[in-house]
Amino acid sequence: MTDRKDLSMHEPTFARIKEVRAQAIHHTRLARQFAVERRDLMQELIGQGVSQSDIARELGVSRQAIQKMLAC
Repeated sequence: MTDRKDLSMHEPTFARIKEVRAQAIHHTRLARQFAVERRDLMQELIGQGVSQSDIARELGVSRQAIQKMLAC
């Protein structure tokens, strides 16, 4: 039989780890939603005749960065 360590004194730390993990998961989900919205908005601009280069210039990123954002 294995002796279990008494970790009760570390409960606040374990609780904080769980809280931080839940927040990270939530923020990851939000980031994915924002990426989809960003892509949709850029596709709308492209549909209206705005070039990827123009979008990149306005956002201060490279055209390649725009291509990656559109690919997600």
